[in-house]
Amino acid sequence: MRFLHRHKGLIPYLLLAPGLAFLALFFVVPSYYLAHTSLQEGSVSVGYTFAWAWSNYTDAISAYHEQFTRSLVYAGVATALAFCISYPLAYWIAFRGGRWKSLLLLLVIAPFFVTYLIRTLAWQTILADEGLVVSVLTTLGIVEEGGRLLATSTAVVAGITYNFLPFMALPLYASLEQIDGRLIEAAEDLYASKLHAFLRVTLPLSLPGVFAGTLLTFIPAAGDFINAELLGTPRQSMIGNVIQSKFLVITDYGQAAALSFVLMAAILVAVLAYTRVLGTERLAR
Repeated sequence: MRFLHRHKGLIPYLLLAPGLAFLALFFVVPSYYLAHTSLQEGSVSVGYTFAWAWSNYTDAISAYHEQFTRSLVYAGVATALAFCISYPLAYWIAFRGGRWKSLLLLLVIAPFFVTYLIRTLAWQTILADEGLVVSVLTTLGIVEEGGRLLATSTAVVAGITYNFLPFMALPLYASLEQIDGRLIEAAEDLYASKLHAFLRVTLPLSLPGVFAGTLLTFIPAAGDFINAELLGTPRQSMIGNVIQSKFLVITDYGQAAALSFVLMAAILVAVLAYTRVLGTERLAR
């Protein structure tokens, strides 16, 4: 204690030490080995050697640019849908939930009590050709007679949206719940309509939750492969499916690692652009 008292400047670094150690052990070190693997060439039978094989990257981009684009598009659409569903839900719980808030939040996270795989398999039943959803949509004329939802892009995006919905809803709720209701009342007292009060007060104050929710949804959605595997066909395959196949089936570790790094870089660029547009400094203020 005397040492800490004499060296108060060390306290912030000591508090950061566990988090930095965790990041070093579970992010920096694996990233190093992944980068090292991405520059190797060879095969399982003859072994792999480090040869500065930059061709792994160029080959990966040229051969699988369609899967990259599809992954980002699917993740973007799923994130937008999750936002459109989660914001009204989180708003109602925060401002209208009353004594039922805890129960409603429990219902939001209840799907997490079931494994990701089982939740996705359940959507196979929900979207089955003989299922209720297809029957109702066919009756309404939304789906053509004899049409289907399973094994389509719609099914894959729906599965991604459902599986990552709580990642969007919870940050939005946390942000909305902290808003002082008197600010909204003050806006309405100054002759703002409910719509203008929402656009000028509620929405700007909830932007930190929007920022966190969209990132928490988009980043894992871009690397997802379970939904495309179970709800789609090879025509809907995402880059996660390619990486999984390269690692576990084809055993082309060099290109698999290169694909992983390209995906990480693409997501990082997208996140930095999004951060620049939304402005994290303004959010903090």
